Amino acid sequence: MTAHDRQTSQPQNRPHWRRAFLANLAESSNVSESARKAKAGISAVYKLRRDNPEFAREWLAALWEGYVHLEMEVLRRLREGDQQTSAADKYDFANAIRLLNAHRENAARAQAEQRNVSAAEVRASIDRKVEDIRIRVREEARREKSSS
Repeated sequence: MTAHDRQTSQPQNRPHWRRAFLANLAESSNVSESARKAKAGISAVYKLRRDNPEFAREWLAALWEGYVHLEMEVLRRLREGDQQTSAADKYDFANAIRLLNAHRENAARAQAEQRNVSAAEVRASIDRKVEDIRIRVREEARREKSSS
């Protein structure tokens, strides 16, 4: 256990860490970053998820929200032709699509739980959306090549 984990692993000492963690998780989909920002030990966060079904459901819902944020960001950038990041780097659509695919199963479970439909139905919906994004990325790349 690291010094940070020892210092922050007692959630009962800081009752608001859970809310901060889940808010950051919904924004970033990054567990380590969310724990750090909430000043919670990573081992304590994972232990609570294992031990507390309500927190596990909230965790899944936060990941779903993060997934939707990423999906909407990719679609917005494609619709607006926004290819640059705020640091003037080219937006990494391929990596965004890889992240969407990597989190597809968790997102499907979270959405199925919220909508009371099967995870298979949600996965099929997600697959259609990711394929649509891929097609848009390819079309944008073709337009860029033809205008060069």
